[in-house]
Amino acid sequence: MPGDPLDPIIQDLLSSRKYKGIDLPAETVRDLLVKELPNHRSPKDAVQEVRKKLHNIVAPYLGDPDYPLAAKTLEEAFQAGGSQAVKAACAKLLASHASTLERLKILDEFYPRLFSLTGGTPHTILDLACGLNPLTFPWMGLPADTCYYAYDIHRPRVALINRFFELEGLAPLAAAQDVLVNPPQVEGDVAFLFKEAHRFEQRQRGCNRALWLALKVRYLLVSLPPHSLSGQHNLVERQRRLVYATLEGLPWEVNEIMFENELVFVIKKEYESYTH
Repeated sequence: MPGDPLDPIIQDLLSSRKYKGIDLPAETVRDLLVKELPNHRSPKDAVQEVRKKLHNIVAPYLGDPDYPLAAKTLEEAFQAGGSQAVKAACAKLLASHASTLERLKILDEFYPRLFSLTGGTPHTILDLACGLNPLTFPWMGLPADTCYYAYDIHRPRVALINRFFELEGLAPLAAAQDVLVNPPQVEGDVAFLFKEAHRFEQRQRGCNRALWLALKVRYLLVSLPPHSLSGQHNLVERQRRLVYATLEGLPWEVNEIMFENELVFVIKKEYESYTH
C-alpha cells in the first residue's frame, strides 16, 4: 500500500524546532491539513496557514513553566506536607500561564459557585483542552476518589498533570488527545471547557457544536474571557453570541455566572444514558 502523501508534511511540521519538544499528536496536524488544502491554490499556502493555526492552538504567548522543574516543585511541596504548601506550589505554576493566572484571583469562590449549579459534588470530571487547570484541584473540595480525566495536546504538560494526580492520590487519567478530532467518550458528571471555545472557533468555525453534542456528560461548563488580554475591549456580548449560536435549536438549559475576569456558561446537557 502506498504511504499517505500527507505523512512527510506532517512529520516535517512535528519535527520542527518550534514543536519538537511538545510532541503534538499527528492527528491534530493531519486534521488541519485536510481542512486547509482544499482552500488554497498550492500546498505551500495551505501549510503556511496550518503553521499559523498551530501557533494559535499551542498558544506559546500564554506562557508555560519549565516542566521538569515544575514536577520537582510539586514533589517537594507534597513531601513538605500540608495543604497550604501544595496550594502555594500549584499557585506558582498556575501563575505561569495567562489563562490560569487570571483564575487564581477567583479560585476560592470559583468552584463552589459552579458546583452549586451542577447538582452537587461531581464524581467524574472531563477537563477538555485543560492547560494547567487540573492544578486547581486543591480548590475544588473534591474527594480523592474523584475520576478526573484531563485532555491536552501538549505531552510534557500531560506528563506533569499525571505526576500531580499521582501525588494527589488521584488516578493518572490525563491523556494527550485532540478533543476536536477525537471527542472523549467517557461518561461523566461535568465537563470543563475553560477559555478555549473561542480559540476552537479560530481553528474551525462551528466546530464547538459537534464536540458539545458528542460529550456524554450531565453538565458542560464553558468559560470565556469577558475582555481582551490587554483589558481594553469588552467581549461579553461576542462570547454570548458564540455560545448561544452553538446551542441554537438545542433544548439545553443555560445559566451564566460572571466573575471578575471569567464568564462561565453552565449548560445542563443531561446525558440520558449516564449511570455511575
